[in-house]
Amino acid sequence: MNGKRILLIVGGGIAAYKAAELIRLIRKDGGSVTCVLTNGGAHFVTPMTLAALSENKVYSSLFDLKDEVEMGHIQLSRAADLVVVAPATADLLAKMAAGIADDLATTLLLATDKPVLAAPAMNVRMWQHPATMRNVAQLRADGVIVLEPDEGEMACGEYGPGRLPEPPAILDAIRARLAGSVGPLSGRHIVVTAGPTHEPIDPVRVIANRSSGKQGFAIAGALAALGARVTLVAGPVALATPTGVIRQDVTTAQEMAEAVDAALPADAAVMVAAVADWRVEPATQKLKKRSGPPPLEWQPNPDILADLAADPRRPRLLVGFAAETHDVLAEAAAKRDRKGADWIVANDVSGDVMGGEDNQVHLVTADGTESWPAASKAEVGRLLADRIADAIKDQ
Repeated sequence: MNGKRILLIVGGGIAAYKAAELIRLIRKDGGSVTCVLTNGGAHFVTPMTLAALSENKVYSSLFDLKDEVEMGHIQLSRAADLVVVAPATADLLAKMAAGIADDLATTLLLATDKPVLAAPAMNVRMWQHPATMRNVAQLRADGVIVLEPDEGEMACGEYGPGRLPEPPAILDAIRARLAGSVGPLSGRHIVVTAGPTHEPIDPVRVIANRSSGKQGFAIAGALAALGARVTLVAGPVALATPTGVIRQDVTTAQEMAEAVDAALPADAAVMVAAVADWRVEPATQKLKKRSGPPPLEWQPNPDILADLAADPRRPRLLVGFAAETHDVLAEAAAKRDRKGADWIVANDVSGDVMGGEDNQVHLVTADGTESWPAASKAEVGRLLADRIADAIKDQ
């Protein structure tokens, strides 16, 4: 960690005392630490303790006039190599997931362009609460590394998962993240496509579809959070790039096919994009209404999924998506056979799935079909990323 700079956000909870040992370990390993102490954290550890151990100023207020004249919260958020939240309380995780910025810590987290690692600590019931699980899934889909808490006896007297990981384990995760390799997908390269394609008719009009790209982006973020090197080939969408993801923007199906080909080889590919099946030769000038309906000569677009299945560089795991409005499972199974994919993730898009926040999918494999319960697209992304990690771990 020589020369690496860590911005450590200390949340409120009895586990805050372990931040002192974490600072000591980071510095012993050659890193530097700047601390942000939340109001809650200040009830358990003092600014003087953190300042003495880090040998840096400790920040706590968003409204420090000198620092804010210099836009201190922006500088702090971007001067570090890694932002670490330890302990990450249920409240902090919820605010991070929702994008709330109501104090210095949460404002820094929203303003940073650096990777973020969170080490949770809370009561077992709080950790297992559906709201916390949703927040963790959203953060992982956004590319935040959320460590699993330790299991054991807690200060409240209860037993279970929720204890802050021990400082040496957090240090190992920090080292791994700074090295770009953390999680079960470390060292793996995965290509993901997302969003629609736009096929031009003339310089003004296009053939398009309603895909928002949200599910593909959630999957890409979740894969990156598990340590994968992710290449995201994105159609025309207005979405932020998940943390740790390499993004390439394209417009047409042909451009998407070329980008996928250029991204190979890969350990796995997840083809989520809603690619137009057909294109036309676009007119060089805007077609006029007074000329009547234009004669459009349709040509087939590249079949990216089928072409990838037949490629000598075929990824070891090839996952396609099937957005259907009827006979969802039958159409998905037929598509898996026809395209040569290993898995097909099928969903019914006859409602508001395209553009919505939730999804219900069915995973169709050679072993049969699994129907997953309706969930947020972030949660679906996390579940699929976990399955992919399990499938290729020994390959």
